[in-house]
Amino acid sequence: MIAVQHRYSGHLGMKGVLLFAAMLFAAAQAHAGRPCEERPATPQTVGRALDLALRTREQLDESGATLALIARAGQDLSRWGLHYSHMGFVWRDHPKGQWTVVHELNECGTATSEIYDEGLGNFFLDDLWRMEAVILVPPPAMQQRLAAILAGGKHVPFHQPQYSMVAYPFSTRYQNSNQWTLEVLAMASARDVSIDSREQAQSWLKMAGYEPKELKLDAFTRLGARMTRANVAFDDHPNELRYSDRIRTVTVDSVLRFVERRDPDARRIEIAAR
Repeated sequence: MIAVQHRYSGHLGMKGVLLFAAMLFAAAQAHAGRPCEERPATPQTVGRALDLALRTREQLDESGATLALIARAGQDLSRWGLHYSHMGFVWRDHPKGQWTVVHELNECGTATSEIYDEGLGNFFLDDLWRMEAVILVPPPAMQQRLAAILAGGKHVPFHQPQYSMVAYPFSTRYQNSNQWTLEVLAMASARDVSIDSREQAQSWLKMAGYEPKELKLDAFTRLGARMTRANVAFDDHPNELRYSDRIRTVTVDSVLRFVERRDPDARRIEIAAR
């Protein structure tokens, strides 16, 4: 995947938009859990996505942060009472370029995922449902711990390649992208214990009071999703929840609530493209 790492100095003209559109068409396909649908990007769509990237970068620069959580509205999840769909970390001093996003992405049309490092341009050039983003800036000490984890590669072992959009938060069988972000956050947040595995991260999250989002999905809906999407599985969920149509999973909104409850000094910044 091509990482758009350019430093934006202003709004792009049409020539710049078309150049980035060509780059987009050449990029490999990876998505955060939504179906693989190849739809042609228009100059208008690309222009708005890059405007959102520029605005996000400006807000990050103004925040004084070195690392923050970042999320986008890639899917329409309003029926579940959710606004944002996909989250990762955005790191100012990444070796690949300023304000690089580090996140887990589902490989298109498969049940597997990879960890990607890419620029803000690519992060928003993914056929978003809404041209909106949110940044959550943790307190400086947390930023430093997270940056040290990323710099030392300690986030990599927390990645489970077997992907499910609705992975159960307290199982290691599968993982969704927001769950990976949350488990890395747990490693940085735990101050009285050492967290070196997904199992330990999940135990700490239970103890710390993390509450996943609960979705109502009947058996017919679950069967249809399992049969038509490689990236959906339910067999990691406890039977007592699954057979009562209660599916619990990690969402952006639940991660934001968890961080803000634990760190009242965390700053939320919401951004929209023109």
